[in-house]
Amino acid sequence: MRKNFKNLLIAGALVLAVVFASCAGRKEAGKVLSIGATPVPHAELLNLVKDDLAAAGITLKVVEFTDYVQPNVAVQAGDLDANFFQHIPYLESNDEWASKLRSAFGVHVEPFGLYSEKFKDINEMPDGASIAIPNDPSNGGRALLLLQSNGLIRLKNGSGLTATPRDITSNPKNLRFQELEAAQLPRSLQDVDAATINGNYALEAGFNPIRDSLIIEGAESPYVNIIVVQKGKENDPKITALKNALLSQKVKDFINSRYNGGVAAVF
Repeated sequence: MRKNFKNLLIAGALVLAVVFASCAGRKEAGKVLSIGATPVPHAELLNLVKDDLAAAGITLKVVEFTDYVQPNVAVQAGDLDANFFQHIPYLESNDEWASKLRSAFGVHVEPFGLYSEKFKDINEMPDGASIAIPNDPSNGGRALLLLQSNGLIRLKNGSGLTATPRDITSNPKNLRFQELEAAQLPRSLQDVDAATINGNYALEAGFNPIRDSLIIEGAESPYVNIIVVQKGKENDPKITALKNALLSQKVKDFINSRYNGGVAAVF
């Protein structure tokens, strides 16, 4: 009888140990904030504030992506807590993302520019020049609006942020457009006369957007890069801690010294 009672005590202790370990594991998991980000500048900025979040009891896990689709898929599925790579027009270009994901806060703007390895000035562009632009609706429209603002094309009224080459009503230089995935645009420069490139990919390719672009967006750009979370989690304590860390003078000073105008803080 005493032996059986002793065995029951041991079994009970083991069960309690498992329960406590499970609870501790869940508690520890709750301190982890996992964020998907493209490498430059997003992952760099996140890694900059890792220690600040650690001081708040949060372990920041940064998962790097090189495309613009999988980070939203991962947050939507709950595999990541948030992502940091996009602007609101891109988020809203997909109905499912727009219905299930939300912007928690904005951090910076990456000026969008036109680059060329063949020409140093926009006026050197020949008639019939080939221009590569992003193939996703929001960034493709952004490229065309940039070209329109510099007098290279004209778009029909009301075409807006999701304009496509079909919306071009005037094309004096007979520019020819190739639509490619945004990440491929820097590599396309060998095959086209010029390419419109998102700021993060331009930085990764070694360009200084202010110095190296033929034309570039002005400070009025509406394309603020945002932290994106699942709908309803915009005010999660971990996201609030991240906001406090990212929207700091430390991060602003880093942006100003690191990117030479290729990234502009919005706070």
